[in-house]
Amino acid sequence: MINKKVERSDKALFELNGKPSWGLAFPQAMQHVLAMLVGNITPPILIAQLLGLPESDKIILMQAAMLIGGITTLIQLFPVFGFGMGLPNVMGVAFAYMPILSAIGLSYGIKAIFGAQLVGAFASIFIGMFIGKLRKFFPPIVSGTVVLSIGLSLYTTAINYMAGGNANADDFGKTQYWIVALVVLAVTLACSLFGKGYIKVSGMLIGIGVGYVIALFMGDISFDNVVSSSWLALPRFMKWGIEFHPSAIISMILMYIVQAVQTIGDVSSTTIGAFNREATDKELGGAIKGQGICGMLGACMGGLPTDPYSQNVGLIVTTKVIAKRVFTIVGVIMIAAGLCPKFGALMTTIPYPVLGGATVTVFAAITMSGIQLISQQPLNYRNKMIVGIALALGVGISTVTKSLQFLPVDVQNIIGKSPIVLAFAIAFVLNIIVPEDNTEEED
Repeated sequence: MINKKVERSDKALFELNGKPSWGLAFPQAMQHVLAMLVGNITPPILIAQLLGLPESDKIILMQAAMLIGGITTLIQLFPVFGFGMGLPNVMGVAFAYMPILSAIGLSYGIKAIFGAQLVGAFASIFIGMFIGKLRKFFPPIVSGTVVLSIGLSLYTTAINYMAGGNANADDFGKTQYWIVALVVLAVTLACSLFGKGYIKVSGMLIGIGVGYVIALFMGDISFDNVVSSSWLALPRFMKWGIEFHPSAIISMILMYIVQAVQTIGDVSSTTIGAFNREATDKELGGAIKGQGICGMLGACMGGLPTDPYSQNVGLIVTTKVIAKRVFTIVGVIMIAAGLCPKFGALMTTIPYPVLGGATVTVFAAITMSGIQLISQQPLNYRNKMIVGIALALGVGISTVTKSLQFLPVDVQNIIGKSPIVLAFAIAFVLNIIVPEDNTEEED
C-alpha cells in the first residue's frame, strides 16, 4: 500500500493538477529557484549601479524583483479574469529589457523607467488580447533579428562588469578582476557543458559561488549592509515615483511588443516539450496579459519587467515535471525572499567581476537564440538583407549616436540609445513590404 502511494505521488509530479507529496515537490521547486535566482537579481543590480543609486535602493530593487517574479509566476499558474496562461513556468526580471531600461534611465532617471513601464505594460495587455491576429506579423526572421540585437547590445555590460564595474575607477581592468571573472566563466561553462542533473542546470549559481569565495579571500566583500538590514519589510509603493516621457514610453511599448514575441516562443516550447501539443491562442494571450498586469504592478513597487525564464523552460522540458504544486512553492519562496531585506543585502555583496563572468554566458545564450530563430526560415537573399540591414542600422547608429545629433531629442532617445527599437522597426517594415522569396537557402 505504501509503495503504491509513493508511486502515485511520483506520477503526480508529471500531471498538471497532480498533488505530489511536499517532500517530492520541494526539491523540484528549489531546483527552479536556483536556476532563476541569479538571472532575476542581476538586472536590478546593474540598473542601480548604472544610475548611481545608493545601496539601500539597490536592496529595495532586488526585493521588488523577487516579489514581482513570485507574483507573476503565481498569476501565470492560476489565471485571474484571463490574466495568466494556466501553465507552469517561472517568471523573473527580463535581461532583454536591459538596453532599453539603461537608455531611459541614463536619459531621464529611474522615475521615467517606471513611468514608461506602466504605460508599456498596459499596452501589453492589448497585445495579449489580439495575439491571434498579430502573430503573423512576427515571424522568426523578425523576432530572431530583435533577439540577436538584444544579445549583441548586452556584451558591453558584461565586459564592463568583468573589468570591475566602473570604467571611471582607477582600478578598472585590474588583473585581479579579470582572474575572478574568467574563473567564474570557466566554472559556469564546465558545469553547463559537462555536468549532469542539478549541477548542469545550476552552472551559473555554482560559478558565482566559486567566484564569491575567491573574492571573499581577496577581501573584496563587505557585510556591513547585511548586518544592518532588517529581516522583514513590506513593498515600498511609489518609492521613486513615476514620470512620463514620450520617447521613453514609445521605446518601452516597442520593447513589450518584442518581448511578447519572445514569450510566444517560451510558452510554445513549454507546451510542445512538456505537453506534446501547440500552445493555444488563449494560453499565449493569457501569458502576455499576465506579464502586462504584473508589469503595471511592478512599476508601482519597483519591480522591473518580467518574462518566462528560458532556463526554467528548459528544465521543465527536460524533467517533464509540470505539477502546479511544484510551481506554487517556487512562487511562494520568491515572494518570501522579496519580503526579506537581508536576502537582498546579501545579494548586493556579489562583486561585479563575479556577476560579469556569470552573465556573459546568459548574453551569449540570448545571442545564439536569436541566430537559432533566424535560421528557422531559409537564409535566401531576401531574409539575409532584412536581418543584415536591420542589424547594420540598429547596432551602427546606437554605436555612433552623434550621427543623429541634428534630429529632435525624442527621436535620438528612441532610436539612438539602443539598437533594439530601430532593428525591430526596420525588420518589421521590411518583412511586410519586401515580397516573399520562395527560393532555396543561399550558400
